[in-house]
Parts: sequence; structure tokens; C-alpha cells
Amino acid sequence: MSTTYSAYMMRTVIHSGSGSRVMIPDLFRGLGAKRVVLFSDKGLQQAGVVKQVAELFELTPQGAGPELVGIYVDIKPDPDQECVNEALRYARETCADALLAVGGGSVMDTVKAVKYALHKGMTDIQEAIPAGIVVMNWPEATYIPIPHIAVPTTAGTGSEVSPGTVISNKKLNIKSGMLHPFITPDMAVLDPDLTVGLPPLMTAATGFDALTHAIEALVSPHATAFTDSYAIHAIRLIEENLPLVVENGMNLNARMLMLQASTMAILAFCYAPLIWPVHNFAHAYGALYDIPHGMANAVLLPVVMENLPALYEAHAHKLAEALLVRNEGEPAQKLKEAVQKIKALQEKVGLPNNFTSYHATVNDLEKTIRAVHADPVGALYPIPAEVIAAVGKQVLGSVVPAPANS
Repeated sequence: MSTTYSAYMMRTVIHSGSGSRVMIPDLFRGLGAKRVVLFSDKGLQQAGVVKQVAELFELTPQGAGPELVGIYVDIKPDPDQECVNEALRYARETCADALLAVGGGSVMDTVKAVKYALHKGMTDIQEAIPAGIVVMNWPEATYIPIPHIAVPTTAGTGSEVSPGTVISNKKLNIKSGMLHPFITPDMAVLDPDLTVGLPPLMTAATGFDALTHAIEALVSPHATAFTDSYAIHAIRLIEENLPLVVENGMNLNARMLMLQASTMAILAFCYAPLIWPVHNFAHAYGALYDIPHGMANAVLLPVVMENLPALYEAHAHKLAEALLVRNEGEPAQKLKEAVQKIKALQEKVGLPNNFTSYHATVNDLEKTIRAVHADPVGALYPIPAEVIAAVGKQVLGSVVPAPANS
């Protein structure tokens, strides 16, 4: 309802454009930074992206800007608490006073957690995120005065502007996280030049991650006019531009629009909060089978929509509007056409519609039911076991026969 209390925050200053990375040292100077550490991963180091950003600091006259005092590239996909703690130790060892995240969601989420731990004087992020999702709001959550810039190299997570960080808890085999309005970066630099080397399949999967954010925001009972405006436009941009960047990774215009769509989608997602059934499934399957988060969302999105009709039919008119399908007839028909359009996009960009390549079979059906129920995201929108089983039967591979008795 329009009169129900809601909050919407856009704290991060966004700099967009081809070549906009050249502004990074001067942006840090304006933030008062002296000693910057660049955090990334080994894949981006090998691809030359880390060097492209690091060498910008060499062009700054000595004494005229901040110093790059370290480069840390040991951040892993789907980082766990130990990964965060190692990055935190490096930041302290280099006496960093500013943080630069260059990468996808794993890098940006790790740096947010490092920022919070530095601010609080922690040595173990588990002190802040022991399990589940920790939600901190203003005024209890206060400003964190550590200069912080994020440079996304994928158009998917939107972590460069989101107030959340997701960290795996290996002991509990769940995704844990924190929502905090001031762990967001001070600035985000959206430079499409840094995304052109992303392979087609990863481009497609991360694009579907952004699409999932937008759709989950659109159907949330907590959606507002603010979140709907970003969600609807993000969906349209993704549908139009994702096939273009998958077909031609050098299409800078489409890459730029995908980055902006990803940013819009996550802002909608975070401020129409916590009714996220697709993410509930994606977290569970990702933890069980080591499936990248974007790929998990990409496979699950249309299947979950089909199997939770009550949630999605209630907002079928908005889905039809966003996906430009017929906005006539009964909600069930609108939802069916919206799902078919998503499946067509999934096929067009070369994404699978199941997890068989991850050795996931229906032998594991009971295990997936327990995992989905255990994921913290499911607490506010519990999914019945029969629905979890129905989804599993569609996305898991065939039964593996038991070995014959000898």
C-alpha cells in the first residue's frame, strides 16, 4: 500500500562511462584517502583488469594523490568467513585507510565485510555475522568513515551500490549476510571497458542475476513506486541488451546499459526487501552443489515463478508491463506468458534450464528440501516442502540407479 512505511536510500555516487576508471585516484583524493588497497581476484589479475586499474595510481604525481599500498587478489567465488578474515588481515598489515573493490559480487561483498570489521575493530567477521542475516538500520547503524570505491566487472550483482553483503558460512553450509546502510561504497565506477572480456556464458548468467533481482523486487509485497520504477526499467534494459552482449562482448553501448540495469535492479531488490524465493532456492542449491550464484538464479527463475503462482499472479499485471507481453486476460495467463518470455530469453543467451552439469540429481530431493528450509532468506516467506520438491524435479537430473547386487 502506498501509505505503508517504506525506506529508500541511494547513498553511492555513480560515475558511468567508457574510460571512467581514470577518475579513481582523484575520487579517492576527494574522499581524503592516503593509503589505498586494491582488492580483486586471480581471474581478473590474469585478464589484465587489475593492472589496468592499478597503473592509474602510477600516473598520479607523487604527493598529489593517494598511494596504492597493496594489491590483494586471493578473494574466492562465494567467499566464506575465512576469506574475509584473510583480506581483513591484509588491509591491516598494509595500514590501509581506503578500500578499492574491483570485481564481481564476491569481491565487492568481501570488501564490504572488511570495511565493517575494520570500523568495528574486529579480527573475525563471524563476530558480526555469526549465522543467518543480520539487519542493521539507522540510527543504530552509523556512518563508516573509510573511503570506499567499487568497480564492477560484471553486470549482475549490483553489489557496488547495495547495502548488503553475502558471506558463506561453511560450518553451517548456508549463506549468511548483513544489511547495513553504510557498508555501501561511497562511489561506484561503471566502466564498460572492464566488462568486455567476460565470457558469453558468464555474461548471460550474471545478466540473469540482475533480472532476478528486478523481478523479485517487482512482485514483493513491499514494493513501492520507487522500486517499481527501477525494476521495470531494468527488466526492459536486460531483455533488450543481454542478447547483444552475449553475441558481441565488445558492444560497449550494450555493456554500459547492462551495468546501469544491474545497478537499478539491486536498488529495487534491496528496498522491496526479503520476499526473495528465487534467491532462497539459489542460496541453497549454490551451497549444496557449488553453483555460481548467477547461474543458480538463471536456472531457477522461471521454474520458481511457475511453482509459486499465488505470489506471482498477484503482480502479473506488472510483470506483463515490464516484459511487454499481453496485459489482458486472467492473471494466470499473464504469468504464463511472462514465464515463457523469460524461458525464451534463457535459451537465446545459451543458459541451461537445469543443474545436471553440476551432478545434481533427484536422488538429492530430500536434501534440497532441507537446504531451502534452512536458508535464512526463507524465514519471511516459507516455501512448502511440496513446492520445493516440484522445483527440484524440474531442475535436478535423472535418478541415478542404485548399483546392482553382486
